[in-house]
Amino acid sequence: MRRVLLFIPVLLAVTLGIVLFAGIGKDPNKLESALIGKPVPEFVLADLHNPEVQLGPEVFRGQVSLLNVWGTWCPACRDEHGDLVWLAEQQGIRIVGLNYKDERELALQWLDRLGDPYQVSLYDPRGELGFDLGVYGAPETYVIDPDGIVRYRHVGVVNEKVWREDLEPVVRKFREDS
Repeated sequence: MRRVLLFIPVLLAVTLGIVLFAGIGKDPNKLESALIGKPVPEFVLADLHNPEVQLGPEVFRGQVSLLNVWGTWCPACRDEHGDLVWLAEQQGIRIVGLNYKDERELALQWLDRLGDPYQVSLYDPRGELGFDLGVYGAPETYVIDPDGIVRYRHVGVVNEKVWREDLEPVVRKFREDS
């Protein structure tokens, strides 16, 4: 019986070591998404600016878009906001915003104060589309091709480095293919 009791802590230590070793070197911003290669989930959400207007997946049809998940409660979203304005205004990138689990009035004040990089703004106060997308937390940014297919997911802040190294090559590929 003593041998069995001595064996249990050793087994637990080895198991923990294997689990920790498996995670070493993995990029936390590269969370896999089951949606890669699949259409954006079906949804009907109000436009952030105009609550009477209902929007669905058709907002992604016709051109490559970035879908940016953000909220006023998210400090990292504020960090990336200036870069999103730069992408929209200086680089001509079409960005669809998904205001996630937020208050409409706070979100509108944020955009008035900091600038509005979004050509379309979806309002998701209960996180329904966020849940269907598998949103881990804000900010997250997806590349959506002109057919409404999810092509890439980035978890974390979008800045110029992330744009150049991760997002721009995917956007360029699907712009060229369309």
